Amino acid sequence: MTNQAIPFQTTDWETITAVVYPGETGTARWRTQEFGNLRIRMVDYSANYKADHWCEKGHIVFCVEGEMTTELSDGRRIVLKKGMSYTVSDKLSSHRSVTRNGARIFIVDGAFLASI
Repeated sequence: MTNQAIPFQTTDWETITAVVYPGETGTARWRTQEFGNLRIRMVDYSANYKADHWCEKGHIVFCVEGEMTTELSDGRRIVLKKGMSYTVSDKLSSHRSVTRNGARIFIVDGAFLASI
């Protein structure tokens, strides 16, 4: 794992170019910053978004606006509302995101979430 010193800085997420990723339905607009093995994203999910894949990466996920459902491969469905978060390490769940009315989600991930 490579650590990188990050000097104090602020981020105006609206000034970072968004990259649009289509889901099975809807779209996800990622604004991303990367610092070595650390990735920080502000993601805007459209209404009726459903991820086109199951993810096994670890994340720290915080719901800034709206509501998002995280479907787990074991059948559980976890609803994140504004102000809620979840945390998971790599390879400890298969999950995908779904929204009905859209959501803004702040996501942190990187090598520090690798399973031991």
